[in-house]
Amino acid sequence: MDNPAFDALSAPPSSHTMRLTQFSDYALRVLMYAAEHPERLVTITELADFHRISRSHLTKVVVHLAGSGYLQSVRGRGGGLRLAREAASIRIGEVLRGTEEDFRLVECFDRHTDACVLTPHCRLARGLHAALDAFFQSLDGLTLTDLTAGGGARIDTQTVALPTPTRRARRTVPAA
Repeated sequence: MDNPAFDALSAPPSSHTMRLTQFSDYALRVLMYAAEHPERLVTITELADFHRISRSHLTKVVVHLAGSGYLQSVRGRGGGLRLAREAASIRIGEVLRGTEEDFRLVECFDRHTDACVLTPHCRLARGLHAALDAFFQSLDGLTLTDLTAGGGARIDTQTVALPTPTRRARRTVPAA
């Protein structure tokens, strides 16, 4: 496949990091799971158990994804979720534009709240805009199919070994 965005999936991890919100992370996980199971409906409980994520968090994500036209929800006994569109038509950049609240990397990205004295002469903003454009150009080159069985190895959701969650030790404060 001659797709730089897809090639990046097999590249070694970078020492640099970018962070998406937990909401976006969960949204992508839900879509990927639904794409892995096109033959049936999946439930929020199933998703929560598989990913070890709170049902209430996933419910908010699913409501957003259904309202955005990515998921179809079937109510009632035997109900669940499925993709509302073909996985190949769902671009990852498009999903993230809808799930991330704020791509203003610096203050001057918002003309209404910009109070930076450097704005009229600043070259940093141009560079950051170019970087953000490159970020989305890369993600717009990826579809949900690229991230799931249609684009390579299928995740066996029946036998995948999940790590045991660990809890942080509670700090106790001595009684006075």
